Amino acid sequence: MKKSSVLLFALLGFNASAHADLNVFACEPEWAALSRELGGDKLHVSVATTALQDPHHVQARPSLITRLRKADLLICTGADLEIGWLPVLLRRAGNARVQPGQPGYLEAASAVPLRERPARLDRAQGDVHPQGNPHIQTDPHNIARVARVLSRRLMQLDGENSAYYEQRSARFMKRWKEALANWDRQGAALKGMPVVVQHNGWTYLLHWLGLERIATLEPKPGVPPSSADLTRVLALLKQTPARAVIRAAYQDGRPSAWLSERAEIPELVLPFTVGGDDQSGDLFQLYDRTLELLLSAAGS
Repeated sequence: MKKSSVLLFALLGFNASAHADLNVFACEPEWAALSRELGGDKLHVSVATTALQDPHHVQARPSLITRLRKADLLICTGADLEIGWLPVLLRRAGNARVQPGQPGYLEAASAVPLRERPARLDRAQGDVHPQGNPHIQTDPHNIARVARVLSRRLMQLDGENSAYYEQRSARFMKRWKEALANWDRQGAALKGMPVVVQHNGWTYLLHWLGLERIATLEPKPGVPPSSADLTRVLALLKQTPARAVIRAAYQDGRPSAWLSERAEIPELVLPFTVGGDDQSGDLFQLYDRTLELLLSAAGS
């Protein structure tokens, strides 16, 4: 075989290998992190948001449109969490592979039984999600549910590398099962601990750990609390004390700091998702850190 033919063959082989990789566009950091765990070096993963951004409100920037246009798989939370920006992004990207109903479109919430489905829809009640609370990532048991679905979807989209994805999925699920058992043991000490939350984004965390929500600072989902709202919560805590006030890293810290100072309870800034603080760089660290902060407030 001539050198030129060998070179051409090598180039074609390299391109075929590179082309087999999947481009994954994740809406939130937790799904980007999960994709990397399951897909390894077979995936090129980009993420639309960071842990310091409100996932409800994202601008459909040209850079996001360009990345989505190249995607083979779009994975988002769904349940209308991204309703304010994802439809615009999908329309402008014009990528048929990742439109709803196609194999390249995946909503993580479809793998999880959603909580707090409203009995009636009324926008006067604030940022209400018709399908239920979308913040499923605050319970690590839900990550396992999504992982199973995502692994199957990767194998469907890239059948040539099915064995690779299956192997990585099995390794991840083994590690995750062990971690879950440890987190559940640690979290048992938190059962019944009374807390205040700033936003109704912790439903799945509260249910998982058995925390008792005494109050929510926002009078309606997505509506910042007024001074009167905060004063009412403070008065409530004099009758029914809480151990901590919880907010996500991306949220305005002034309401929780105000209550923390006057009620003399710690303000817990939980990471909420991967990258929420320096100790939450991957999915395993996310829940390690979350439990560490909660247990410190509980005095354990």
